[in-house]
Amino acid sequence: MEISALTRSVVKSNHAVISPDGYVNSNVPGWTNCTINVIINEQMGARLCQTLVTMQKDGSLAGSTLESQIFFYVIEGQCRATVSGESKALASGHFVYVPVQKEYVFDEVSPGTKILTFHKIYEPLQEATLPPALFGDASKVPAPSYLNDPALRLQVLLPDNLSFDMAVNIFTYDPGGHLPFVETHIMEHGLLYLQGQGVYMLDNQWYPVKKGDAIWMAPYCQQWFTAMGKEPAVYIYYKNVNRFPTVV
Repeated sequence: MEISALTRSVVKSNHAVISPDGYVNSNVPGWTNCTINVIINEQMGARLCQTLVTMQKDGSLAGSTLESQIFFYVIEGQCRATVSGESKALASGHFVYVPVQKEYVFDEVSPGTKILTFHKIYEPLQEATLPPALFGDASKVPAPSYLNDPALRLQVLLPDNLSFDMAVNIFTYDPGGHLPFVETHIMEHGLLYLQGQGVYMLDNQWYPVKKGDAIWMAPYCQQWFTAMGKEPAVYIYYKNVNRFPTVV
């Protein structure tokens, strides 16, 4: 019998590690026949929302974006996504970006399909147009080495232009690969491990992490990661970009 008072999850003022052992299901209007876990949210001090959705038979996600844009990533399984009349079949590794003021539907799901979402309030910029809806496939996105280290590869899923105020990337580390320095920066992160394991340093505290774990990092939370084990460590992550760094 397992001891129910044990967990690897930790929630601090500037970071959190959330493991699946502590998930409690939520309900979202318009998202039916699915299990919804809200992993990161503004209630913990974040400026993004990150959810994990597991679809059941006849499940669907339907709604319209208002102030917040949504990025959907299919972790595993199959479904169909329709955004403002454009419809495409999706499978593992496919993603959809839904800008503000758009309607969306995800249906025709295979039971067990897992979908990750990132939500962020969109910050309009006078000199940039609103971004369009976007469908993509991570397997077709280039994976160049990061900072000339062949053990690290970074895929940039969203266009890098001023229309977008959020980025979503996939970072792959070969076993033993690690960040070349401790990062200290203004960008906020929400991430989910898709494969492998390693050790993450957050605010000078060390955490073992593995597939299925999620991490929130507030601005200026110091961070460093190394991959361990016999397979690459892979995580998908969000960050805020392309906007003036202060409201003052």
